[in-house]
Amino acid sequence: MKRRYSICMLMPFIMAASSCEMLDNRTESGGDDSDSIYVSLEEVAEILSCLPLQDEHMKEVHDAVSASSGNGYDEEYTMRHLFGNPGAGVGESAVAEVRSGVSYERPLRELIGEHVRSMTRASGGDMSPDEFLEAIERSDMQIYWPFSDEWDGKGMPVITYDPEDGSEVNIGYRLCMNDDGIRHVQEVEVDEAMARNEPVWVVNRNSDAGYVSLEMLRREDPEWGEGGGAIIVKPAMSGKSGTKSGDAVRTLILKDFTMKRNYDSWFAGASEFFVKTGYLDNFTASTEAEMRLYSPMVTDFMIVVKRSQVGIPQPFNAILMTDWTDQVESCAFMITEDDGGTQTDWTAKTKVYVAGKSYGVEVTLPLNVRDDIVWRGQLMGSWIEKYSDVRTPFGDVDLTFEVVEYD
Repeated sequence: MKRRYSICMLMPFIMAASSCEMLDNRTESGGDDSDSIYVSLEEVAEILSCLPLQDEHMKEVHDAVSASSGNGYDEEYTMRHLFGNPGAGVGESAVAEVRSGVSYERPLRELIGEHVRSMTRASGGDMSPDEFLEAIERSDMQIYWPFSDEWDGKGMPVITYDPEDGSEVNIGYRLCMNDDGIRHVQEVEVDEAMARNEPVWVVNRNSDAGYVSLEMLRREDPEWGEGGGAIIVKPAMSGKSGTKSGDAVRTLILKDFTMKRNYDSWFAGASEFFVKTGYLDNFTASTEAEMRLYSPMVTDFMIVVKRSQVGIPQPFNAILMTDWTDQVESCAFMITEDDGGTQTDWTAKTKVYVAGKSYGVEVTLPLNVRDDIVWRGQLMGSWIEKYSDVRTPFGDVDLTFEVVEYD
């Protein structure tokens, strides 16, 4: 069923003025029998523009986006964290007690709650303010603050939203104060150039919180306290190899990753890349019968590259292949930039040698139907050996591989 709700909002005029806008909170499919509540990005941006933001609210949002960024995600503050754990970033526990010593006298969630509860309900409507707030909290929406590390600690934000149509320009709401102390909202045109020069909050949708970043994987390592960001991330199956004791093990590592262009509109935020490798680990088969005992392994890592990091090599430091034996001729390799959609796969072949003959082994690497395929193909062992520790172009990214031999 449709859920309609009226919000009283501060209209974006040069001087303050109040008005009421009817919100039609329906499911994206428009089904009449659905109880789901749909809240648009524009609606949330308008609500944020009505709030009496203070310095502590700027600090709260900055704390959250800085924490998310430090954990290997984009500069983002999800609505789930905003309502459930103020100031927490993606990758942090949802339990507020974990963030000991961090508190806000009047967190942003209180301002939003007070504003929504003060709205006038539409006649005949059946959605309460609490239902509306719950819909926001449970959504995939977030505040994205591009170039947040350049904020000087002063000034209020321009608030806008992702139009979700690939546009590079949208309307926004600048929070201003008159000489006589009266607060008002000014409608402005927002583009990425503005976001580079002053604080801009973009209400958009989260796309990376459901994955474990490389940085979070590094922190799971027992040696995190000693090695920090230099720790080499190991795949889940690492350590299960059957290599004979005393034999040297050749490991394929991706050292760094350089994005040469942004893949999405700036309103959508950073680019999320997935680096996938399919191979036969510790392959030492001497007969075709033994070869059939091996099952392909797949490593899959995500790296988030922010818009400010275009052209700047980002440390990757992850093991793509734990034991590249002399019998492995190639591995399957793919890089995608995440754009969602239903899951599909790419079937490739990795080549191995058995008794002097070359065999192709099928490997299936997952991806989504809307993903951008940055590069996919085979990495030959001879090429890897020749260009180890050399930065090399792969489509719109540059990669540096290294083959490390362990005794």
